[in-house]
Amino acid sequence: MRFGFKVFLGMALLSLPVSQGLRAQQTAVPGNRGGGAPGAEGVTFTRDIAPILQRSCQNCHRPDGVAPMSLVTYEDVRPWARTIKQRTSIGPHRGVMPPWYIEKNVGIQQYKDDPSLSDREIAMIGKWADGGAPRGNPADMPPPRQFADTGSWAIGAPDLVVTMKDVVVKANTPDWWGEVESAASGLTEDRYVAALQIREVNDIPKDGGGRATVGARYVFHHMIWGTDQGGGDGVNTPWPVHEVGRNADYFPPEAGRLLKAKSRIISNSVHLHSNGRDTTGHLEIGFKFHPKGYQPTVKSSRSRGLGNGLDISIRPMEANQQLHAYTVLQEHTKITSFEPHLHAPGSRMCLEAIWGINIQTLSCAGYDHNWVRGYVYADDAAPILPKGTILHIIGYMDNSPSNKNLPDPRNWQGSGNRSVANMFIDLGEGVALSDEQFEQEMAKRRQMTRSDVILGCPLCNQPLPARNTNNNQGQQP
Repeated sequence: MRFGFKVFLGMALLSLPVSQGLRAQQTAVPGNRGGGAPGAEGVTFTRDIAPILQRSCQNCHRPDGVAPMSLVTYEDVRPWARTIKQRTSIGPHRGVMPPWYIEKNVGIQQYKDDPSLSDREIAMIGKWADGGAPRGNPADMPPPRQFADTGSWAIGAPDLVVTMKDVVVKANTPDWWGEVESAASGLTEDRYVAALQIREVNDIPKDGGGRATVGARYVFHHMIWGTDQGGGDGVNTPWPVHEVGRNADYFPPEAGRLLKAKSRIISNSVHLHSNGRDTTGHLEIGFKFHPKGYQPTVKSSRSRGLGNGLDISIRPMEANQQLHAYTVLQEHTKITSFEPHLHAPGSRMCLEAIWGINIQTLSCAGYDHNWVRGYVYADDAAPILPKGTILHIIGYMDNSPSNKNLPDPRNWQGSGNRSVANMFIDLGEGVALSDEQFEQEMAKRRQMTRSDVILGCPLCNQPLPARNTNNNQGQQP
């Protein structure tokens, strides 16, 4: 049994000017204590820096965490003060740590599980490092953050974990892609999935041990996968693509995805990429279920696959080259996530929605092939788009010496599956809405947002025509 994933069907690659779009004011992220630079008083670890690290860094940087050093105590953090400043600084490195690349001067700013730092926090870290990284008053230290024993699962302890078979990737082997052995889920009854996380487990030491290349801590570049429906009936359910360094997936609460009893994990598209050392590793798939008895109220979420991976031409020694792709929504849609998928030359992607003469930039995000991110919109900020909306993605490619992920920017770059070749896809998710559900979603958004222009909802402030409830087939607001 084979599982296919057709992400390119019907998507056109075009070269048109990028729209200015609608720009949103920067909004506070969780934990932001106000705008502006730190005050004249000294910045200390106990009062100012520790709370930032607890919120945005310690999910990974703690004893037995997945990151290479702990950032819990002052003694842990002090030797890394200058490095922390450099890795969090505003400028070319912004978003490197914590890995979150949404641009804060354009588009929607409300996302789930956003660990990013505000400008004020970044400035505070820099001032603390430049001032000698003082400890401060021990009485100012917040209580230690307590972590549940979830085994580093961002979704919490999974209700089900499926472990794939180990693979061995030699130090300097070329990229490999192909089919891998399926794995039984062991599930005995149908369950709806609320959240999903895939993590790579390997024998790479925390200090690296391989070359500094794309995804150096991983050997699985991606896995396109699905589940059969149990019993070998040949019916497949697709799931979000796993990518190098990727974060967890949270399905909309009204659109849980069904995992059938006795189903198996299947994939005929695993891409392995050497990291410069002999590595043994496997993938673990963790599922978090809705309570028993749950039933979705809208259609199951689905991936967009908007883009082009077949017809790409990137000139040598040039940054900021653009790619464009478009699609037309065939149903009213709530866009639940944005997920740029590029390869090593990729540096940035934007998502636009075009409705008539109304053009809105929904999101722009930088891209680092070491940490592929999916950005899940907050429930009250997810775009609500009518059928007929044109979705437009713009990819920015950096084939210049400033891109350290490239082996040699003097080469022309085409499309291809290798990590150092090119792809251009938005793998974000969305749910289809009926006319009635679409109108209900807009009504809720209007109540929450008192504005002349509601970003991501072009019809929210437009009068709606009367809808024939007896025969609404083909009607649209």
